[in-house]
Amino acid sequence: MRIWYHNRGRIEEGGLPSIAETRFQMVQLVFPEDISPRGTLYGGRMMYWIATAGTLTASRCARGPVVLGAMDDLDFLHPVHLGEIVTVSSQVEFIGRASLELGVEVHSEHPRTGTVITPATDVEAAAHAAAAARKAARIARPVTRSSNEGVRATGAPGVPEDLAEVDDLPAGRSVRLSRLVMPEDALSGTLMFAGKLLATLDEIAAISAIRYCHLPTVTASLDTVYFYHPLRVGQVADLRAVLTHVGRSSMEIGVRVDGEEPRTGRRHHTCTAFLTMVHLDADGRPAPVPAFTPQTPEERRLWREAEARRVQRRARVARLRERVGYDVR
Repeated sequence: MRIWYHNRGRIEEGGLPSIAETRFQMVQLVFPEDISPRGTLYGGRMMYWIATAGTLTASRCARGPVVLGAMDDLDFLHPVHLGEIVTVSSQVEFIGRASLELGVEVHSEHPRTGTVITPATDVEAAAHAAAAARKAARIARPVTRSSNEGVRATGAPGVPEDLAEVDDLPAGRSVRLSRLVMPEDALSGTLMFAGKLLATLDEIAAISAIRYCHLPTVTASLDTVYFYHPLRVGQVADLRAVLTHVGRSSMEIGVRVDGEEPRTGRRHHTCTAFLTMVHLDADGRPAPVPAFTPQTPEERRLWREAEARRVQRRARVARLRERVGYDVR
């Protein structure tokens, strides 16, 4: 997967390192506090590690603080279990005027076997060209600005901005969560670390899915997330999770995050994310969840948009599995 960082200053072009010189690895052991009731690593914890490794790599290259601007699609091809070793590898693949794009891979292995279960890196030239193309697509992505809502995307596929406008749904299909951004949430200065926010996104999505199906779930994917506005220490983070689609064994959860400045009441849109949660049986295979049929015009609209994302997601996972030779048996 790829993540994009923004540096507040200008990145000097003289003496830029090679891709190989920016490579960084972070190794984690999966402890009991990292795993879900299913015995597998929480998706949010994995996202936190990815954001941590990416931030360290980008900061070292930029020689200063960076903020996470976007996180491309993330698909979990294989579960990670208690006691396994997780290696998060990151490298800078593109440097712009004030931004960097990183490629991040996650490998897991059992200490006794050392078997790698995730893909290897691309050829550097291909990685750089692909990163440049993605950067151009991000820049071309239409945005509008609003004094009350921060930066908001318009017309970009898969990123509707009106989850907050959805009428209240039953408790099984909508979850709200508010939390104060604390000093320990900041990596440097007063900006909330994106990894903490991603872990919270995964948590509220899991709560929403579990409340709907009353069954254990795991995170299967996270679609591209754009961070429009930062959250700072002392602000209130408001999260709204909405059940947008139900498949045979999967549920798509849309999560919108808004920040609020308590002293003024001014609000801004931080990000919108779409996560896929899957129910697994006792043998770790996808198992059915209760069926759902949208009834209201708003529910049908959310369902149609989710169906389009689902088609794109399946195609994306198929390409990824083909590229890495993933055995689906």
